[in-house]
Amino acid sequence: MSKLMRAPWLTSLVFIGVICLGAVLTPDVMAQAEEAVPESAYSSEEYVASAEYPVFALNNLWICISAALVFIMHLGFTTLEAGLTQKKNAVNIIFKNVWIVCTGILLYAMWGFNAMYPGDLGTWNGYFSAGSWFGQSLNDVSQTTAAYNAGYTWWGDFIFQAMFAATAATIVSGAVAERVKLPVFMLFSTLLVGFAYPIAGSWKWGKGWLEGMGFYDFAGSSIVHAFGGFAALACVMILGPRLGKYTDSGIKPIVGHSMPLAVIGVFMLWFGWFGFNGGSALSADPKAVSYVFVTTSLAAAAGAVSSIVGSYLLLQKPDVSMALNGILAGLVGITAGADTVGEGSAIIIGAIAGLLVVVAILGFDKIKMDDPVGAVSVHGVCGVWGTVAVGLFSLNPDHSFVTQLIGTLAIGGFAFAFSGVVFGLLKLTLGVRVSAEEETLGLDISEHGMAAYNGFETA
Repeated sequence: MSKLMRAPWLTSLVFIGVICLGAVLTPDVMAQAEEAVPESAYSSEEYVASAEYPVFALNNLWICISAALVFIMHLGFTTLEAGLTQKKNAVNIIFKNVWIVCTGILLYAMWGFNAMYPGDLGTWNGYFSAGSWFGQSLNDVSQTTAAYNAGYTWWGDFIFQAMFAATAATIVSGAVAERVKLPVFMLFSTLLVGFAYPIAGSWKWGKGWLEGMGFYDFAGSSIVHAFGGFAALACVMILGPRLGKYTDSGIKPIVGHSMPLAVIGVFMLWFGWFGFNGGSALSADPKAVSYVFVTTSLAAAAGAVSSIVGSYLLLQKPDVSMALNGILAGLVGITAGADTVGEGSAIIIGAIAGLLVVVAILGFDKIKMDDPVGAVSVHGVCGVWGTVAVGLFSLNPDHSFVTQLIGTLAIGGFAFAFSGVVFGLLKLTLGVRVSAEEETLGLDISEHGMAAYNGFETA
């Protein structure tokens, strides 16, 4: 029975069932959506010939380019996680990230997009919306012109936001690496990306209750990163540490097998962040996009430098993994306020994030919370910091520290509670952890029956 419950087809069957349910519900909800869409002032031909079209086309092109840049971040997450973990688990890391991005796009199309951005569809109470299949007819002129949005098409909007959606579960992937059962993680990530993320995201970006309070999160320090970080924290607490990590004689480092892979991942993530933050300007406005590029890079660089200095002072050595996490900490920290803080403030925010990530990683280790890639520290801790930093450094006087604190705690708390309940139930029913024998052998062989480096050995 245990083998039956662990079979990968069980998770796939559940996912396919959810997809089929969405397909059954699609016609009625699409009919409501079509009624809610305003009629276009132009036909397609007239709009293309209008004076507004060149700007609209440029904005939409930038949104789609940004979506492609954010997509590249999933390659960055994959190589970073693989590099910072043992070689015997690299295939497992790769597989999980492939699953996350592919199911994330499908589920965001089926339910998440309209749940996160409900608009006029149904009754929106600011907390929970009934989402639907996003699909619209290619011949629906209103979806290809400014009647939908002055900056981009329906499809440009969807693909950009869909790239964000899968990131939350990718954050969890690194934190639970090397000891989680693959089918259980597949099921958990499906529920997290498909349902929990759109609900929390709608509170701000879907003009829900946090938006009504004046909460501000430009590109997702809380909505994406703190959400994923606190979801990861709940899973780590339930899952427990890797074998041999914490011993009677102290903490035994489990060193990642490839620092070159890790650094490739971090620089791919920095590259992708230009789309993550730059695309969140939601237009190709040259001032907005270029300014966000600058604040993003200043914070990333400051985060790296401060983490290098901080780790050297605390550990008496220049730790490359801390330097890499410092870059990510700075990026996460600036994401909430990249468009609304000054250049000097961006450096301060990044530098503080870089120090925080060092202290957080060492602190979690002291309390025996095993996070192989530092995901909780980078995304959870620095996501909270970046969000409240808007209340301290924003050039907009309407941005309140108290409101920012309430917002980030609400989003992080929801992610933690959802993940704790769901992952806890999975532990009680299916079990969430591989056996000691499988963990020792490595998940590549025990779960996938193959090695990442077949044919040659790595040191």
